[in-house]
Amino acid sequence: MRRAWSLLTAAALAAAGFLAAGPPAAAADADLVRNGGFEAGLDGWSCSAGSGTAVTTPVHGGTTALRATPAGQDNARCSQTVTVKPDSTYTLGAWVQGAYVYLGASGTGTTDVSVWTQSPGAWKQLTTTFRTGPATTSVTVHTHGWYGQPAHVTDDVTLVGPDPGGPGQPQPPAAPTGLTASATSSSSVLLTWTAVAGATSYTVHRDGAAPLTVTSPSAAVSGLAASTTYTFRVAAVNAAGGSPQSAPVSVTTGSGGGGGGGGGLPAHALVGYLHTSFANGSGYVRMADVPASWDVINLAFGEPTSVTSGDIRFRLCPVAECPNVESPAEFKAAVKAKQAAGKKVLISIGGQNGQVQLPTTAARDTFVSSVSAIIDEYGLDGLDIDFEGHSLSLATGDTDFRNPTTPGIVNLISAVKALKARYGPGFVLTMAPETFFVQLGYQFYGSGPWGGQDPRAGAYLPVIHALRDDLTLLHVQDYNSGPIMGLDNQYHSMGGADFHIAMTDMLLTGFPVAGNTARVFPALRPDQVAIGLPATTNAGNGHTSPAEVTKALNCLTKKTDCGTYQTHGTWPGLRGLMTWSINWDRFGGWEFSRNFDAYYGRTA
Repeated sequence: MRRAWSLLTAAALAAAGFLAAGPPAAAADADLVRNGGFEAGLDGWSCSAGSGTAVTTPVHGGTTALRATPAGQDNARCSQTVTVKPDSTYTLGAWVQGAYVYLGASGTGTTDVSVWTQSPGAWKQLTTTFRTGPATTSVTVHTHGWYGQPAHVTDDVTLVGPDPGGPGQPQPPAAPTGLTASATSSSSVLLTWTAVAGATSYTVHRDGAAPLTVTSPSAAVSGLAASTTYTFRVAAVNAAGGSPQSAPVSVTTGSGGGGGGGGGLPAHALVGYLHTSFANGSGYVRMADVPASWDVINLAFGEPTSVTSGDIRFRLCPVAECPNVESPAEFKAAVKAKQAAGKKVLISIGGQNGQVQLPTTAARDTFVSSVSAIIDEYGLDGLDIDFEGHSLSLATGDTDFRNPTTPGIVNLISAVKALKARYGPGFVLTMAPETFFVQLGYQFYGSGPWGGQDPRAGAYLPVIHALRDDLTLLHVQDYNSGPIMGLDNQYHSMGGADFHIAMTDMLLTGFPVAGNTARVFPALRPDQVAIGLPATTNAGNGHTSPAEVTKALNCLTKKTDCGTYQTHGTWPGLRGLMTWSINWDRFGGWEFSRNFDAYYGRTA
């Protein structure tokens, strides 16, 4: 790096205008930078590799500033394209903290400019002046750090000069109305408001916290403290700027005490999927014939009328496919009998063939109403989310699992919270993602900082995180999986105890997402976690023998039989096991469920 700096000669620094003050603005000049004080988060700004974030300290003016962190070959460049007048003089300015912080403008049509500050410490003002070319109608203003340097802070960016606007120019949107809070838990709340005409995004403001930017008129806010009152306001944004903030709404979070509704499960539970709407060679099992070993019975599957409709339908297996299928009345009676015996019966949505995407608020609302109709008709206890394939993926630029912006992710979170609010604390919520969507997030998240990655990588993480206070059980499918890196930074392959130990340790320990130690997916409680396995070799790739299952349980709950992998804790409260499926377990002589009962000393 020293050699690189030696190339910055004194003449080059002088030409760049290092810490040079520009001329004062004319009386008719205007500040053309949108959201230069970052009071609306990063709205209007684009930061390379997800390097920028809005922070509340330190700030130069207002309540927020931009903090950007160089990493690897990325210099944390944040930029904005601004409309200007041709053949006009402009002054660019900003306040910065940090070493080797740059401010510049490109695309000027004349000589592009850049200024920088070398020393860290107190706030320093950077200013420079340029003239646009005779055909220039826009320029890009930018700020960035330098490779290998720590984070820097920028605030109060201005570009002062002739205003290219005039009559007929776009206007900022009106302030949002109808802001309400619902589905409040001990650490999260769902906010909704009336959509504003002409708005392209919204910023959610909370008690001095960094604003949250969303693209639809709702936001699932997580990471709140229990038993705490928060006040929220929302502003609408478009290319012309931001609106005034809405009227406030205040909400007090719950007291906590465990979360993850759906009590009534035993300390150690066995979860199984029942092939209810189809046959696949394992044979149809009537609800009344499901053995008492199974504590949670997931009905497979509710599926959408089309991928993006959100309209979920469920029916019993046709007689032509399942000759011994019961009538709807018999099925409903059997569900009630299971519930009377303390069992939970859920509708599972998705599966391998049921791709479900909720790209719009209309699809979200249809999802809520159609799933509610199924739950009500059959008298079910809750919902299992088994979104596979291309159901969940992250949009380019959606890099923080704590504040997702992808509409399909945001709408799913909102839909589930609405269902939880409708049915109350007894609502059972489970999820069955594949390892690709969860543990792979330790290495990769979405399309990545430079693009090119599979956008589905880690895509379940924002859903799990936003719903963790409502989540009863997460049972990741430890099967049909490629090798996955564990917290020991070694790859683990399915089929033995080692894979289940490493994958489960990640959920119970937590892990930095895509290796970013500033974005750690927090550990789940052990009573929220079950291990997902195939019941037989026919049921899926990665079948694990009963002896290896026992080793995995011993390691995780007793810290014995761990092999070469060392867990980060011991969790005797691990909830249990999930399997695909009850039907395949019967096909295999009930080996899976009998091994579970024997391990926990249960009499089914």
